[in-house]
Amino acid sequence: MHIWINQITGATPYDLKNINLLNHYIGMKEIISESIPELLLMPYVLAYLIFGALVTELYPKVGMAILGIINLVIVGIVGLFDFWRWEYNYGHNLNPDAPIIIEGMAYQPPLLGCKVMLNITACSYPSYGGMILGLSLVVLIYILWDENRRKKSDVV
Repeated sequence: MHIWINQITGATPYDLKNINLLNHYIGMKEIISESIPELLLMPYVLAYLIFGALVTELYPKVGMAILGIINLVIVGIVGLFDFWRWEYNYGHNLNPDAPIIIEGMAYQPPLLGCKVMLNITACSYPSYGGMILGLSLVVLIYILWDENRRKKSDVV
């Protein structure tokens, strides 16, 4: 399954449909892109981050880079928490009339990494978008470190 900025798809056209069919048996809700409000908000969040990067490019000050780091960290923490919360609700709020009920079993997918649930291994890793955001954070931290190093060498 692939989570894009504004939709959820499978590796093939029928993957999401098959996942929903399997999950129905244990009482999980159907995954429908349109029912997830975060997928409507994410393009605006990304536009906000891009706008901040463009402003930093126009006014290249250390304070702007610090604001960029703070923005990325806050958006990342809020995004990971929100995804964890969605996964928790998805895996714990099961239909009590499901065809298969295993007492005490929850099916919360992993936030990061892999987890075995019944006879299925579910894995969750960032794709290109997450890697680009992580790389952006590393670049901003490097810029701050390099500016600090240059200021120290100018003083000496």
